[in-house]
Amino acid sequence: MAFGLAFTMSGCYVMQAATGQLGIMAKSRPIDSVIADPATTEATRSQLELAVEARAFAVSELALPDGRSYTKYADIGREYVLWNVVATPEFSLRPLRWCFPVAGCVSYRGYFHQADANAFAWRLVARGDDAVVEGVAAYSTLGHLPDPLPSTMIGWRATRLVGTIFHELAHERLYVAGDSGFNEAFASVVEDAGVRRWLTSRGEQRQLTAYEASRGRHAGFVALLAGARARLAQLYASGKPPAVMRVEKNRIFGRLKYDYQGLRQQWGGYPGYDDWFARPLDNASLASVATYRDCVPGLERELAAAGSMPAFYARAEQLAKLPFADRRATVCEGK
Repeated sequence: MAFGLAFTMSGCYVMQAATGQLGIMAKSRPIDSVIADPATTEATRSQLELAVEARAFAVSELALPDGRSYTKYADIGREYVLWNVVATPEFSLRPLRWCFPVAGCVSYRGYFHQADANAFAWRLVARGDDAVVEGVAAYSTLGHLPDPLPSTMIGWRATRLVGTIFHELAHERLYVAGDSGFNEAFASVVEDAGVRRWLTSRGEQRQLTAYEASRGRHAGFVALLAGARARLAQLYASGKPPAVMRVEKNRIFGRLKYDYQGLRQQWGGYPGYDDWFARPLDNASLASVATYRDCVPGLERELAAAGSMPAFYARAEQLAKLPFADRRATVCEGK
């Protein structure tokens, strides 16, 4: 995830962003010194050593930037680094956007304190929008600041830790101001390709098989949501009275939860998405996933055609030069 740097703007939002970022930087220590510290637990040391290996692999094998990011570790003492607010109008699947210097316009708004994120989401809901607050365990400042590896990532399974490093470094490799969908899909494609290459290079066939299974489940999850989005889009374009659309909207989300139970059974009872479906669902919930996934199939085709990571980056850079509508039509439409 790319976090908008808005330090030149005025207002409370910018102050909390600047204060939160500076607080994380103040807690950062060089990873090598944390590894060497006798007070560091073995579990943390092992994860940090893995992160060092993953970063080196990202630079040497994935042609990702060898900058200042992920050379330090920050023990931030909480579950998430920040909390994102994603929102949509009541009868629309298109996320609201907020604009900042450097990052451009993005389809989420990040807060370093959960209470602030909740308060902002409540204000949006009070005016009639759909809104969701989601915890974020890692983000990128696009290379403008030395992003540390936060303690929120310690304890993750190896593929998630390694993949997140690839994902966030990919944001430093290419970022298109004002196109969250393209940016997140690009980073996700780099992450997925990187994890597969990482596991293959280490001869970890069992882990690769498990990873492929997890990606298959995620594809099923995304397809399930896509079906609900298609039904909602048809409803919102129908011109029906708002009261009628509210009832039918609730039915569609009810069906989505019911359909998930069937998918869960196909997975042999795998519960990995239970928490996602246990919460109240709305347009914003679907928009949050769509931001990361809508452009992925098109960019995966670009990677397959490119044949190598540098060639893929070159193709992506050409797409980045297109006007927004043309880029969406090329890689994000007709999935």
